[in-house]
Amino acid sequence: MSTPAAGEWRVGVGEEETSAAFEPALASSNGALFVFAHGAGGHMADRGVLGVSEHLRRHGFHVVRFNFLYREKKVGRPDPMPRLKECIAAVASHARREIGPQTLILGGRSMGGRAASMLAAEEFPCDGLLLLAYPLHPAGRPEELRDAHLARINVPVLCLNGTRDALCRRDLMERVVDRLTVRWTMHWLEGADHGFHVLKSSGRSDGEVLSEIAEACGTWVSGLRREEDRGT
Repeated sequence: MSTPAAGEWRVGVGEEETSAAFEPALASSNGALFVFAHGAGGHMADRGVLGVSEHLRRHGFHVVRFNFLYREKKVGRPDPMPRLKECIAAVASHARREIGPQTLILGGRSMGGRAASMLAAEEFPCDGLLLLAYPLHPAGRPEELRDAHLARINVPVLCLNGTRDALCRRDLMERVVDRLTVRWTMHWLEGADHGFHVLKSSGRSDGEVLSEIAEACGTWVSGLRREEDRGT
């Protein structure tokens, strides 16, 4: 199959519409299309989204970036969760029609990943979830866990969080993961914070963290393809 051309899209979400961009893989495609939702304070072209997107594309992923409706309208406050989920569903459905991917992966950064996970828990059709800096709890409020829906997710999940993430205390996340299906894969990024930044004293660079993310994602999606080939 030929590689689809990059393109800018306008995607209808109810009576509104938002911007999206399709970017093909920069290396031999692994057949996966990642519908990438941004975080609460970000947008489809912020530095974090672009950095992860580029590294994933170098590892064979096609990527669709998009704005949630509040960001498209340049509003600071995020939409309610039902509206966030509706936006992801609309973009994912548009991408499926336009690209026809072998493997459709939903997910995103922080709030965007949480919204995608809630959509998947409602059995929106996808082949997997890729969660980047999942916000298990608000900063400074570890008692307010955002985990109630996670056990209802029936597709494979790869979740990547930094060990210094103020919105995902490692011991709490590991207790949650212990109760989840074996299809949940947790990958800890040593020394990284919620934005996947590392301290200079760590001996690592932010670029090396992004490379680790892309490597982990590539390995994970290869496992998904093997499952599909076996018909499981």
